[in-house]
Amino acid sequence: MQTVATDFGINKALETLGINPVNDGTSTGLNSFSSGELIECYSPVDGELIAKIKSTTKADYEKVVETAQDAFKTWRTMPAPQRGEIVRQFNEKLREKKEALGTLVSYEMGKSYQEGLGEVQEMIDICDFAVGLSRQLHGLTMHSERPGHRMYEQYHPLGIVGIISAFNFPVAVWSWNTALAWVCGDVCIWKPSEKTPLCGIACQHIAAEVFAENNLPEGISCLINGDYKVGELMTHDSRVPLVSATGSIRMGKIVAQAVAARLGKSLLELGGNNAIIVTPDADIKMTVIGAVFGAVGTAGQRCTSTRRLIIHESIYDKVKDAIVAAYKQLRIGNPLDENNHVGPLIDKDAVKLYQNALKKVVEEGGNIVVEGGVLEGEGYESGCYVKPAIAEGEPDFEIIQHETFAPVLYLLKYSGDVENAIEIQNGVKQGLSSAIMTNNLREAERFLSVAGSDCGIANVNIGTSGAEIGGAFGGEKETGGGRESGSDAWKVYMRRQTNTINYTTELPLAQGIKFDL
Repeated sequence: MQTVATDFGINKALETLGINPVNDGTSTGLNSFSSGELIECYSPVDGELIAKIKSTTKADYEKVVETAQDAFKTWRTMPAPQRGEIVRQFNEKLREKKEALGTLVSYEMGKSYQEGLGEVQEMIDICDFAVGLSRQLHGLTMHSERPGHRMYEQYHPLGIVGIISAFNFPVAVWSWNTALAWVCGDVCIWKPSEKTPLCGIACQHIAAEVFAENNLPEGISCLINGDYKVGELMTHDSRVPLVSATGSIRMGKIVAQAVAARLGKSLLELGGNNAIIVTPDADIKMTVIGAVFGAVGTAGQRCTSTRRLIIHESIYDKVKDAIVAAYKQLRIGNPLDENNHVGPLIDKDAVKLYQNALKKVVEEGGNIVVEGGVLEGEGYESGCYVKPAIAEGEPDFEIIQHETFAPVLYLLKYSGDVENAIEIQNGVKQGLSSAIMTNNLREAERFLSVAGSDCGIANVNIGTSGAEIGGAFGGEKETGGGRESGSDAWKVYMRRQTNTINYTTELPLAQGIKFDL
């Protein structure tokens, strides 16, 4: 494994995180419950084999669930502020190992080193949020209609929370769920993407240190590895009352049906086909910054990536020229070299989807503004590096109606007032993130009104990509409707209970019914 441009090379990162590759590239580090076939983990950065990970068998999974169930009996009885203290300690470990984990995220997934560090910072932030939340799991008190009675609501932990995460945020999305679930009193079973299993092992090692130091059972945080078949063990398991799944719309529909069939709960964070509306009153410089980062950050592999730029006809050419000029300055290469802006796609299958999208938009009558293509030669040996591309098209093009999980930005033109742009933006099945660039207060408020953006996230004068952990994160329509992270998203990890206490010597019945004995 090569040492790359940062001072913190991948070998040092693995050592710091307790993952010990041996001469043939294999790695141990998963708990003893894993005895299945080996998953080979290759880096899209250089195509090197990082490790071989044992997948989870059905028998292994049963041991994991039993371990989690036993741990829940202990964890749920610990006062929430004490659970918050455990999360605080986990947070401290993340701060100590931020550089190492950020390096691993960058190398295993392919996002830039700064984005890798940023993802770990999101973990730190959500832990901070969760620690405060541990003292604020509030219920309500209500006045009873019956004399001498008291009514209130309280929240109890669900039990086991199953987490299925995607490769593009291999650690942050897990932490969004886990930090909240832990302070709520739940235990977690996590199936990370089979494309980024080492990140899951690294997080498990960090958590295990904290649990061991506090004499807590290891089943509070469990890890299973493998493909969709391993995920199906959780989605069909009635012992897992909540499954939080992040991924494609196709995957989400399968998960939703399986969990609903057993009347379980699902939290879905699925695809996005996000747009920025650019009105005549937009600040062009801010627009370029927001659109370029949104389109090429993480090589276009964020669920909040900017896919569509809806530009008013009066400024279309001006915005187009500015975006094209900005793309000429992009540096593509090893993401651990901080001089580069764009790293590789996750694998060669993603490269094929990228190529097919560019081919499809031309077939439908579109125009390529900034040529794409696969990069070859020194530094691009993995075959996963592509050029961020820009295409012009029409809103109803089939390819533009679907999410292209790659750095392809579609330019669309609108005329008339902002209502026309909003109609174009809302005219897709996905509803995650949206933005408008304007200095016109009326346009901004119209965009945010009940007849405006139909997305779960609607921004003014910032892009579609990225979100603060203090707000609830999620989308509508085929994005799934789930909410993670901040605000009151914690409630999905708990069950609500209404309590009534009668402190009199009489028992009045509902609706004035008399039942004397």
